[in-house]
Amino acid sequence: MQHLLSRLKTLAAEAAAETVALRQHLHAHPELSFREFNTAAFVTEQLRQLGLSPQPMAKTGVVALIEGRNPASRVVALRADMDALPIQEQNDVPYKSTNPGVMHACGHDVHTSSLLGVARLLTQLRDEFEGTVKLIFQPGEEVLPGGASLMIAEGVLEKPAPASVLGQHVFPMLPAGQIGIRPGRYMASTDELYLTVRGKGGHGAMPELNLDPVLVAAHIIVAAQQIVSRRANPKLPSVLSFGKVIANGATNVIPNEVYIEGTFRTLNEEWRNQAHEHLRRLCEGLADSMGAACELEIRRGYPYLENEPQLTARIRAAAEEYLGPENVIELDQWMAAEDFAYFSQATSACFYRLGTRAPDGRHASSVHTPTFDVDAHALEVGPGLMAWLALTELAAIVPAAASQPETTYA
Repeated sequence: MQHLLSRLKTLAAEAAAETVALRQHLHAHPELSFREFNTAAFVTEQLRQLGLSPQPMAKTGVVALIEGRNPASRVVALRADMDALPIQEQNDVPYKSTNPGVMHACGHDVHTSSLLGVARLLTQLRDEFEGTVKLIFQPGEEVLPGGASLMIAEGVLEKPAPASVLGQHVFPMLPAGQIGIRPGRYMASTDELYLTVRGKGGHGAMPELNLDPVLVAAHIIVAAQQIVSRRANPKLPSVLSFGKVIANGATNVIPNEVYIEGTFRTLNEEWRNQAHEHLRRLCEGLADSMGAACELEIRRGYPYLENEPQLTARIRAAAEEYLGPENVIELDQWMAAEDFAYFSQATSACFYRLGTRAPDGRHASSVHTPTFDVDAHALEVGPGLMAWLALTELAAIVPAAASQPETTYA
């Protein structure tokens, strides 16, 4: 494997300029979730040029297989998401978005170009490894229901079924050349909350003639926090946030209703379900006790993301071989959400972060901002590392019983 590691690093360095060019093309032509028609066509053509036979899935998704020797012996899947965000780019670069109001501000162009780079590397090495690498180019990570759930429903984890799925995501908090990883629970589930509190509006100087929904909404917002502070196990992270409150009255006008939007996030599916019921009872009961009415809609989002511990340990060891132990960083839990979580709930999975900040501190803007960009060195590290992780996982001796994501409330 050491000879293969050395050869892979050489090939990744030689292909880096091509990977950068692919990323810049994708960055200049971003498409929103589930509208990635041109992106999917571009990916398909790139894969065909490598001699692969890509197939469409979930309308704008693409799947392809790279078969080595004895292709049925073991299968590993690699996933990249392709959609962009509704953000107006502010970077002044030659590859700036040409689609007004749409930008690859979350690095999905990096993910897609990196996986295309993996395809280029592994097609050159297919006589030197056993097994099959399944490439998953996924649409719609940024919006519900999430393209991962649709691809799984259409059979992306079947025929052939991968033993594990790996995902890579940009991380500007680390410099290019480093990655971050964490075993076990890593990212949170995410649910969208939509509340309407109804009362009886009227003149602000005559509150006795009205039923003030603003006051009721304020009580609900404050009281709901006790679900996190008093109902949740303090050892289990939970977040309840309300970010939008509309009471369309005036200085002297009490409105008829108040509209509220928020989010609930946690790292356990059983507690997630319990919290939904607690929140529903609290909102409706409190409003009723004050003479008002409350309607709560909970739009269930992505589950929590679990990095299977044994797989993650193997991936960490392989990454340390490729990058050096000092460049593999232990991450903390993160309450953001990712639809890669659907893969982690369905099979053995590992999701790690690719450093993208430049050594001089440039490209430090966070994801989902109009100035996000990455250091070009990440486009060499990303494909080479991911290809190496796939090869080592294909060759791994795996224990017969691997642990599964936890589903009980602890």
